[in-house]
Amino acid sequence: MKLTRPKKHEAIIPTASMADIAFLLIIFFMVTTVYDLDRTSVQLPTSVNRVENEKGAAIVVLHQDDNGNLVYKFSDGEQTSNQVSGPGDISLEASRIVFQDSTKQFILKADGDIRYEYVDELLDTLRGAGAANVLLLTAGGGSQGP
Repeated sequence: MKLTRPKKHEAIIPTASMADIAFLLIIFFMVTTVYDLDRTSVQLPTSVNRVENEKGAAIVVLHQDDNGNLVYKFSDGEQTSNQVSGPGDISLEASRIVFQDSTKQFILKADGDIRYEYVDELLDTLRGAGAANVLLLTAGGGSQGP
């Protein structure tokens, strides 16, 4: 009786579901990725007291470029920040947002080296536009006085 050798089967990896796995991974990373609304690098002043800001708060940025010129940026809390020409444009945008939601929180992100009169001007602009909840963004770790 003649024995036949069994036919050798080559090892294969099923790739039919690889596209499904790839799309699931793409969707997972799209859903879990957090986007920054403003990536402007500023040297924040320090403070002792901290208050957490609300998610979706509008962001107003004031910093100096390399030439020493003031740069204003604004974000409504949903879109990335865009450069605006000055406090007048910020007033218009803030008025529009306050008209839609009077309880909207505004965050002022100002460089620590900027003179306070410019920060005060922005605070007055936001108050004039009807913003009732304005926070100044600071870095923690300040020391308490005596």
